[in-house]
Amino acid sequence: MRLALQIGLAVVVFGFLVLTVINQWSEIQSKGVHFDIFWLLPGLVLLVFYFAFSAFGWDLILRSLGYRIGFGRAQVAWGQPLLARYVPGSILYVLGRVLLSERAGVPRRISLASIVYEQAISATSAVVVAAYFIIRHPDLQDVPERWAVLLLIPLAVAILSPQVFGKLSKKVLGAFGRDPLPVVAVAFGIYSVARAIIYIPYSDILLVGSAQAIGYFAALVTLVAPAGLGVRDAAFAWAVKAALPSRSFAVGSLISIAVRGVMTVAELIYVALVTVVGRRQGWTIHTGILHPSPEEAEASTEETAAVHAPEIL
Repeated sequence: MRLALQIGLAVVVFGFLVLTVINQWSEIQSKGVHFDIFWLLPGLVLLVFYFAFSAFGWDLILRSLGYRIGFGRAQVAWGQPLLARYVPGSILYVLGRVLLSERAGVPRRISLASIVYEQAISATSAVVVAAYFIIRHPDLQDVPERWAVLLLIPLAVAILSPQVFGKLSKKVLGAFGRDPLPVVAVAFGIYSVARAIIYIPYSDILLVGSAQAIGYFAALVTLVAPAGLGVRDAAFAWAVKAALPSRSFAVGSLISIAVRGVMTVAELIYVALVTVVGRRQGWTIHTGILHPSPEEAEASTEETAAVHAPEIL
């Protein structure tokens, strides 16, 4: 029942964006929308790099915990189970990473700890970028209270301190359980996709990229749709219109749909690449997407089954 509600909500919200584009197509055309395939190419490349960069960030966390598995194996362990995050609960995504890391010599508890730190750091980064979006938002320039959002930054950084974070680590994974979001790096890829649809000045690259952080928090707060589908896209559509001269939600919806499509293609390319690398190295395992693989089913111990990773992207 819960699964049906989650999928249903994602379909309804994302369908709303599609209907908005269809019903307001004439308005969209009048806003200077055009399609430039040239801009999609760098967007696709940058988004593939975004996934690789995210995996490298997790590899650095493992190194800080005393385990070096190598760049290639870190990419495989992080990336091969990536598609499983679209399943509500995302437990298969966590299980896949834990088992692949174990094959590389990392104890399961260390893998879980690294994922906890990864999500907390990602969320803190998103706080910083979202704060930039609120401060730069054109409709809030006459609202001095917008600067109050900066108070969240030292609070978020303080939570990462060992004294505080050690007590919150078990709750952090439950609150921020999704793949990492290096929002600054991904901004350029998202801008390229948006630029393929409508002209946006280069000076607004960070504004477009930080709009993605707003979508991240919308998905984080709702914690319902698999991988944030629909909820994240609608929030991003609303936020990205701040970078558009027309402030059109319809154009923002079109950009959001395009970003979701290109990011999905980039994700499939990345997963395919790391799967090939893993198979050539001979240590990869079969990871489930809809159902656990035999290895994952066997490894569903108390320590991993207790982890709930909400579906945010």
